[in-house]
Amino acid sequence: MKPLKVSEELAMVVGKGPLPRSEVVKKLWAYIKKHDLQDKKNRRNINADANLKAVFGGKGTVNMFEMTKLVSKHLS
Repeated sequence: MKPLKVSEELAMVVGKGPLPRSEVVKKLWAYIKKHDLQDKKNRRNINADANLKAVFGGKGTVNMFEMTKLVSKHLS
């Protein structure tokens, strides 16, 4: 995987790039688990904090599959 440029919003969560996509996903999940942002009832949903809302386009809750699509917009 080639390293990709990370947007400023995403860098607040995963750190400064460039990073390969696999590393971005790994760091994103570490952030979600560290801040206990996975929904208690439906584990497929992520409840965004202020930093993740910027990455998720202002959405408060997204599912895992939607998250991947939204994060892709922040990689170039």
